[in-house]
Amino acid sequence: MTTATEGTSAPALTGGGRFSPGPRAYPIVALVALTTGVSGVVAAQFGSGPYLDPLNATVSEYAVASRGGVTEFAMAAVALGSLALLAGLRSVGAPVRGMPEGLLMVWSGALLVAAAVPTTPFGDDLTVAAQIHRYASIAAFVSLPAAGALLVPRLARDRVWRPVARTVEWVALAGGIGLLAITYVALPGERVMIGLVERALLSAEVALLAVLAIWLLRVVWMGSVLKFPTYHRFIAS
Repeated sequence: MTTATEGTSAPALTGGGRFSPGPRAYPIVALVALTTGVSGVVAAQFGSGPYLDPLNATVSEYAVASRGGVTEFAMAAVALGSLALLAGLRSVGAPVRGMPEGLLMVWSGALLVAAAVPTTPFGDDLTVAAQIHRYASIAAFVSLPAAGALLVPRLARDRVWRPVARTVEWVALAGGIGLLAITYVALPGERVMIGLVERALLSAEVALLAVLAIWLLRVVWMGSVLKFPTYHRFIAS
């Protein structure tokens, strides 16, 4: 059995001191999926007709208008990329277990539901499907900034992940501010600039995932070269 020293991660190393193929693939899959998702959302902004204003129309409203499935595919890609990221974080012993892990799973699951269940155009009566889409979107919006906030002190205590803790803190804070802003805009703000606010929130949330995925990539691909102090002091029993 292999254990790590206190305050360290316990990565899945092979006998040669390198990560097995699984952990090494996870960050690549996550980054490719995130890039695909972002590209899909951006592409869907074009071709949806001039009557939609990205400053005042949400991503879901663009999805309804385009009816090409691009936005839905993009949302599903981000969700699957998030699951790959979570699997990668767990495989290297990153401090995500417990509430952060659960919230990341809520984010991914809610995003998949929102992608699969369409909303209605703005101004139409909300159907049951649209209600499901709405609450899934709310769950996704709330869960990821919360996961980031919970991760910050854990990352700061881990010698492998400590260098990225401050960046995660700032991005999670941006997500929290975006969450407050979209709550105000959607309720008393009467949807003023809701498209802009939603895109800013989504940008912060994707940035949080990207920061974690990039550092995970560095850990699993460069760990043996950089020789992080957490990797080579294991006690075999």
